[in-house]
Amino acid sequence: MRLTQQEALDLFNSDDLVGIGMAANEVRRTKNDPRVATYQIDRNINYTNFCTEYCSFCAFYRPLGHKEGYVLSFEEIYKKIDEMLELGGTGVLMQGGLHPDLKIDYYEKLLSSIRQRYPQVHLHCFSAPEIICIAEVSGLSIRDTIMRLADAGLQSIPGGGAEILDDEIRHRISRLKCTADEWENMHRTAHSLGMRTTATMMFGCGEEYRHRVNHFERLRRIQEDTGGFTSFIPWMFAPDNTPLGKRIPEATAVEYLKTLAISRLYFDNIDHIQSSWLTPGIKVCQVGLQFGADDVGSILIEENVVYAAGVRNRTNESELRRIISDAGYIPAQRDTLYRAYFLK
Repeated sequence: MRLTQQEALDLFNSDDLVGIGMAANEVRRTKNDPRVATYQIDRNINYTNFCTEYCSFCAFYRPLGHKEGYVLSFEEIYKKIDEMLELGGTGVLMQGGLHPDLKIDYYEKLLSSIRQRYPQVHLHCFSAPEIICIAEVSGLSIRDTIMRLADAGLQSIPGGGAEILDDEIRHRISRLKCTADEWENMHRTAHSLGMRTTATMMFGCGEEYRHRVNHFERLRRIQEDTGGFTSFIPWMFAPDNTPLGKRIPEATAVEYLKTLAISRLYFDNIDHIQSSWLTPGIKVCQVGLQFGADDVGSILIEENVVYAAGVRNRTNESELRRIISDAGYIPAQRDTLYRAYFLK
């Protein structure tokens, strides 16, 4: 039986954390190889921090003209990819602020130059708000924008910019950013063009449980129609150095594990659930493997957005393999599309 919205809400209000986790772990065992947990080696490249959206939860962005603002040169980006390849990496997750002066031709040149120079690297780039911004400043439709980016080398799209897909919350924390419907339309359009994307949620930003369930329901409905999401990735809001963080309490590890487990129970049509180490920390990430997750994400190599919000957690391949092994699973490296292969 499929979990209903009311049942999910009841689970959020339940104190039975262990029971919820055990139920989620049983689902995980039927959805994925029960012996294996995966991880990825890729690199976050934040090509610009200039942004016009001024989200209250973000400590990374800089307004246009700010002395701390930047746009990376292509050569700087190549250097970062070279470093990633030396560590055995397979992909690039490239995201940045919403820059009103960067039009489609900039992104086409960037992607095509990387594709020509590094044909083996998977390009998982540009969140829905970025693609919507590119379309607007270039005078293009969302569909034409994605098609042109794909022709230039884009291979999949990350789920960033979702935060909470409920406009009551979005208006409160990111009123200049795209609406929930606009985020959904971008992902549906990408899926219709055969491009896979991920689904995400940033919680602990002042929302209620009903908003999280609304978010779950929207994603499950999209997946029901398109089948285009490879995975769901929840993480906690990092409050330090942000205007929003001064006004709300910080989410706890218990809240993270409960949300992770309920997502595994709710998303009967999404194959992979990722346990995050970046904001909860490496130990909570490891526990997440017993709460429905089958993946611990990427070593990231470089992460600037939540770092700006005071998060200092870092990891490497050996540590991710260790926490997977210590949790009772066989560690397997995967690529962006969750094709796994074993390492000795």
